[in-house]
Amino acid sequence: MKVKIAKGDIPVPVTHQPSSITSSRKKWGRRTALILAFLCTLRLLSNVERIPHKCNGPQGVSRVQELGMLDALTHTSNRSSHVLNSKKAEQLFLSIPDADSAIAASRVYAAKPHMAGTAGDLDTAKTFLAHLQEELQINSPSSDIPLYSAGSRESREATLNISSLDEPKAWIDVYYPILNSPLDHSLEILGDDGKPVWSAELEEVADETDPYAFKSANAVPTWHGISRGGQAEGKLIYAHYGRKEDYDALVEAGVDFSGKIVLTRYGGVFRGLKVKRAQELGAAAVLIYSDLRDDGTVTVENGYVPYPHGPARNPTSVQRGSVQFLSLYPGDPSTPGYPSYENSTRVEGGSKPTIPSLPISWVNAEVLLKHLEDGGDGPTVRLVNNVDEKITPIWNVMGVIPGHIKNEVVVLGAHRDAWVTGASDPISGTVSASEAIRGFGAMLKKGWRPLRTILIASWDGEEFGLIGSTEWGEDFSEWIKDHVVAYVNTDTSASGSSLKAAGSPLLAHLLRETAEQLPHPYSEERSLWDARKDTGTLFGEHINAEIAAMHVDELLAVDSIGVSPLGSGSDYTVFLQYHGVPSTDGGFTSALHDPVYHYHSIFDTQYWQELYGDPGFSRHVAIAKHIGLQVLRLSSDIILPFNTTHYSLELESYLNKVESIAATDSFDVDLSPLRESVHALQSASLELDSTKTKAERKLRKILKKLKKRHAIRRKIRGKVSKALCKLKKASFFAFWMDDMLIINSLKPSRHLIKAVQQVQAVNKRLIAFERGFISKDGIKDREWYKHLGVAPGKWLGYGATTFPGITEALTMDQNATAAAYEAGRLKDLIDNLVETIRL
Repeated sequence: MKVKIAKGDIPVPVTHQPSSITSSRKKWGRRTALILAFLCTLRLLSNVERIPHKCNGPQGVSRVQELGMLDALTHTSNRSSHVLNSKKAEQLFLSIPDADSAIAASRVYAAKPHMAGTAGDLDTAKTFLAHLQEELQINSPSSDIPLYSAGSRESREATLNISSLDEPKAWIDVYYPILNSPLDHSLEILGDDGKPVWSAELEEVADETDPYAFKSANAVPTWHGISRGGQAEGKLIYAHYGRKEDYDALVEAGVDFSGKIVLTRYGGVFRGLKVKRAQELGAAAVLIYSDLRDDGTVTVENGYVPYPHGPARNPTSVQRGSVQFLSLYPGDPSTPGYPSYENSTRVEGGSKPTIPSLPISWVNAEVLLKHLEDGGDGPTVRLVNNVDEKITPIWNVMGVIPGHIKNEVVVLGAHRDAWVTGASDPISGTVSASEAIRGFGAMLKKGWRPLRTILIASWDGEEFGLIGSTEWGEDFSEWIKDHVVAYVNTDTSASGSSLKAAGSPLLAHLLRETAEQLPHPYSEERSLWDARKDTGTLFGEHINAEIAAMHVDELLAVDSIGVSPLGSGSDYTVFLQYHGVPSTDGGFTSALHDPVYHYHSIFDTQYWQELYGDPGFSRHVAIAKHIGLQVLRLSSDIILPFNTTHYSLELESYLNKVESIAATDSFDVDLSPLRESVHALQSASLELDSTKTKAERKLRKILKKLKKRHAIRRKIRGKVSKALCKLKKASFFAFWMDDMLIINSLKPSRHLIKAVQQVQAVNKRLIAFERGFISKDGIKDREWYKHLGVAPGKWLGYGATTFPGITEALTMDQNATAAAYEAGRLKDLIDNLVETIRL
């Protein structure tokens, strides 16, 4: 203890004692010898080889990965922190998503309308940003919101510098697409004198039973995003679902579409393609309505009361939505293939309709259909759809959790913009993502750090045509190619009882295994995966046979383990179809015996969600856990959980379908060379399976030995800890020595370095697999889509078409020569992929 000397006191002289100095020198000598001997022992035990940190040159990227994995495998954070292993991390994560928290979040996000580009939309962006900052413990240096204009230095650096981050970070990117908004609209039936005999009430009707719908009833008029503004007048024609085959059947029957107004019902294909085909046939405009037959058994005919007083459809409900020609390309129609900066060059893109359209309710459609029942020519109809089209800001919210391997990134995304309040679409997905973020935050607080970096995205403008994700994906194309290993998407996570799981075949097993690990939200003896078979509990005698058959076809459109292929319709599109990043998508969807989900209507509210959609929010929580587990496995598994063998086997089933089409229509196409290439890929994949098993087993074996060796070192350190403690009191040198003992004990051996290099070599080939199907030239007539293995169907929009080039050459072009050419293009890609994945 230091003694204070009072003012005026005279210090006592120190007596010279040579014998004490001699004794002290001897003690110091013994302690130094002991420390040196201890260091030598540690050196021999650890077989240390210092790793050079220079990462320049052609091997720089793999070296960064190697160092990152070595850092993770030998990482102890600091000595006072508890570091979670993978099993404990998952257990902690699964304990966090909570129904009460999910309900509270949903009530915030779905409290008011937040269409893309509006003030309400910006409010939700700020809310999501604050959530990221709180849960990931991001300290903002100032009160200013980190909001960056796309293309600016700040925006570019925010993404391009993700690989250099050591702490979590969050920001908002602002893109500037051309969007439209409704001004005024009308729909009338005209008499022989040209005067209106009937005028439609186009807006939805709500009462105070659902306070959210009542308050928002007139906030967003019923109209189509990206629709053509203007007026049209003509005779009415009914075209059923407005599928290509529906139009073609009418043309074959002699129907002339020129100058006509086409009435179609929702369903079957993406709404934009209903307008596209009518436009091609010379129609003047299109009306699209919600038909009660599509509601399964939950109808007034079966005794169910309409919403908000019962589970059946409110007959005034209207499905808003974009009519962009999604199967040509997504994103801002005015910047195809490049990002929407504020000053970007604009073009008149081909994905916008040139004729107007309006969505209408069953109440209005019923009037029009009765006029058509009389036979002969339909009534003359006039519609008006005036819109305001302009450059409009939208806001993507981004958050980063840095991993040890900083140049391998797993992305979790959900869109945030809605047509009105959107409690199911998209807020249920946003809430599930928010709960997953809470889980990640809890793990970070316990010292967890993922092996690979996690990027979280709250996309904007999805409803207008996947705009926020597409513009970002086009903006950072090279960065995505070099860094992103997988994308996990959630859109609507709760709108019914049936679980839908879709994804790349590369991730199909991951989707299923993680779902089987989780309990069913309402049945303890079943798993989440079993919810795929749930169909609802509201039955009745009357159901439309065509609808029932379409539902069965949809259930059968899965691979050999029950996962659907991905076409388009949500934010995974730019990742999978443009960049070749394996992706997943999933959530609970409405089934034939569920309360009617009022898709894109004012009735998609918090009130409906809590009463009918997901009472108790168990489904929201289940999806939060499911997407979270996928992200944890993708970001933390030593070997990426990609199943190339399943993928290569699915390719043969795709080829079988194409051969069946060719045989049915008697096309002479030799697909045997393509089949040989697929078989070669299967063989190469089996070899890769064996290699990756051996690589992981070897690495784990070395780690097990190192763990034992580390335990021995701890015992040795314990024996000299008392001596070190004494030295700490007397010497800064001892502090340094203590740190060096810890650091030296964690240096990797040559065997560990080699094992890590083998693992990284395997992962490099796994990452290359999905990218191997990307063609620079893309798919014929819609070159933005570059994946030759799967794409949204040319006349489906959402639904997937496998081997799209060959399939469409046969089914659309009826051209065997074109099919052979497409088979050759695909064969070349697969042959190159065989060489890529062979070690």
